[in-house]
Amino acid sequence: MKKLTSTLAAFAATAMIATPAVSAEKWDMPMAYSGSNFHSVTGAEFAKCVTKGTGGDISITTHPSGSLFAGADIKRAIQTGQVPIGERLLSGHQNESAIFGWDSIPFLVSSFDEHDKLYSVAKPHVEKLLGEQGMTLLYSVPWPPQGLYFKKEVKSVADMQGVKFRSYNNATARLAELTGMLPVQIEAAEISQAFATGVAESMVSSGATGYDRKVWESLTHFYEVDAWLPRNYIMVNSEVWNKTSDANKNIIQACADMAEYAGTWRAKEYTGFTMAGLRAGGMTVERAGDGLMNELKEIGATMSAEWLEAAGDTGKAILDAYKAAQ
Repeated sequence: MKKLTSTLAAFAATAMIATPAVSAEKWDMPMAYSGSNFHSVTGAEFAKCVTKGTGGDISITTHPSGSLFAGADIKRAIQTGQVPIGERLLSGHQNESAIFGWDSIPFLVSSFDEHDKLYSVAKPHVEKLLGEQGMTLLYSVPWPPQGLYFKKEVKSVADMQGVKFRSYNNATARLAELTGMLPVQIEAAEISQAFATGVAESMVSSGATGYDRKVWESLTHFYEVDAWLPRNYIMVNSEVWNKTSDANKNIIQACADMAEYAGTWRAKEYTGFTMAGLRAGGMTVERAGDGLMNELKEIGATMSAEWLEAAGDTGKAILDAYKAAQ
């Protein structure tokens, strides 16, 4: 962690010498997750790298925890120019295009290596779609594999009936429906309060989210099911990007490349750390039993077929290319 931070700082210092400030621009960068979350930490380092690298020509200030815009509003804020840059979980926008949900297909991939292969074939299609909507992708970082949180022991889908389930995109809402749970739309910044007040009783998320939000204060069990690995994306308004000098574009992209590397490394390292953290908080952390996994994979097959139908030829192209890369 320290080595990566030092590398980013060293690059920024070198770039700063090469690029003196001309006319300072302030870029506010909204982020949905807490300041301690590894995505937010990576974003803050990226912002510092750009600010130093451009010699203050472009100064980026991050706003974590949905403090500037709620998570669901960040993408729209970037598109409309309310902010020049921001971070968003694009699978939360599958209502716009099923392609944004490529990373939430249940049980298609369950490891970082598999996910990397899938991302490599999905990325050009995502970038094209973002471009059509007036945004340019700078970098993207995956979450650790998603597991299931409950406030009781769960051995089968039957045990989930009627449980209030936190949803954050189409895939999670559909998972709730197919398991007999009750989906409740809740943004990341509202998780702790939702569980504390009983608005929600369960969720599918990574160990990182549960650890950052100290969900052991309300929940008791975490089941490792490795359902999928969603990604956060840092995007810039294309009009703003096009007006940026080539020199600053190069610096920003170099900082973005470093941030993607550092963030992905953190995601992998954070997986084991957060599992230990959940246990230390008093939660039961274990692999889901074979019976539950078989039921979940049947549901996953249904959801995969539904996604493929909604995504059409582009979705088929993504899955065919992924299978060919295996």
